[in-house]
Amino acid sequence: MNPEVLPMNNAVDFRAPPPSPVASSQRSSFNNEDVLIDFIQHSLKVPDLILPDKVFPRQKSTRAALKLDFQDLGSMGTESVEDILGSFAQLGCLEVINHGISRDLIELVMNLGDGLFGIPPEKKRAVERSPERACGFEEIDGEDENRGGEEFLWCGEETLSLEMEGIWPNGYSNFRKRMEILSGEIEEVAAKILRFLQHNTLKNICHKNEQETIPRKGCYIHKHSRKTGLGDDPEKSLSYDVIRMLIKGSESPHALCLHLCNGSTDFHVYSKKGWVSFCPNQDSLVITIGDKLQAWSEGQYKHVIGRPVFKGGDQEKCVSMSFLYSPSPNFFQDDTISLAQQAIFALLFTLACQFLVFLYNILFK
Repeated sequence: MNPEVLPMNNAVDFRAPPPSPVASSQRSSFNNEDVLIDFIQHSLKVPDLILPDKVFPRQKSTRAALKLDFQDLGSMGTESVEDILGSFAQLGCLEVINHGISRDLIELVMNLGDGLFGIPPEKKRAVERSPERACGFEEIDGEDENRGGEEFLWCGEETLSLEMEGIWPNGYSNFRKRMEILSGEIEEVAAKILRFLQHNTLKNICHKNEQETIPRKGCYIHKHSRKTGLGDDPEKSLSYDVIRMLIKGSESPHALCLHLCNGSTDFHVYSKKGWVSFCPNQDSLVITIGDKLQAWSEGQYKHVIGRPVFKGGDQEKCVSMSFLYSPSPNFFQDDTISLAQQAIFALLFTLACQFLVFLYNILFK
């Protein structure tokens, strides 16, 4: 056999040589061994990360929102108007008093809305919110029994009415009738507030014809779990609320949100700059700025998220309602003249007068 040709079935075993032994030594080759060890130990330490503080700033103040008397909306002086607009732009919310909505109507709808959450759980599952269903029930999971809750997103769709009458035949018809009345009065207040902003804001607020992603009539009815404050970590509870709202905030585009929260002990307003809290009056209507108004005003009014807080008291009556308002596309297309348009007209009129005087001096002098 030719020695240069090996048979195919002849296995050749190649093995790597063993590693060379390393001599033990009691001395390090580094002159600054202590410095090197200290550097390595500090480099291996994992930094403490406090994610909620990075996600959202801490509380800024307990400054109260400016109160707006709704009955004086059309007769305020220039200084009062500037105070209202400045506070609204800075805090993102207003507390409206004397709004004219009957207290009896509000309490009746609140009580009827509370009855929604008494429907048996197996029946609620038939009307749960999902990617295919915009309105209905949604359970809010908390870190413990004091931080949870439940929501029902109401809208005027006929499909929802038929489904709710199937699981709550004795109560939903009455609830829907009263809710339609209250929703209509809430919309009238929201429209007047938005018109007030339009007429007194120097920047022209104009509607952009983006596609609507939620029903024009929408209201979040929230059943809050009681927060006793005993053994509760307020920072931990706040972080949970903020993260949940940041996740949910993008799913409900709106121009204004009008909050009814009788019985709440505090109202929190969250924005990118931080958050403030105050205690609203019993019968007031708290209005917060939505993402659509921020876009229409080119950032003059910033989008914020509002949330009432209930501590202690009667858990059975911890119910709040948040009405989402967005006007029709032709809302801003009317014959009224805004403050910005008046300023432009005055400037053009002044220039025209100066030009006429100039021509007069040339032709007749």
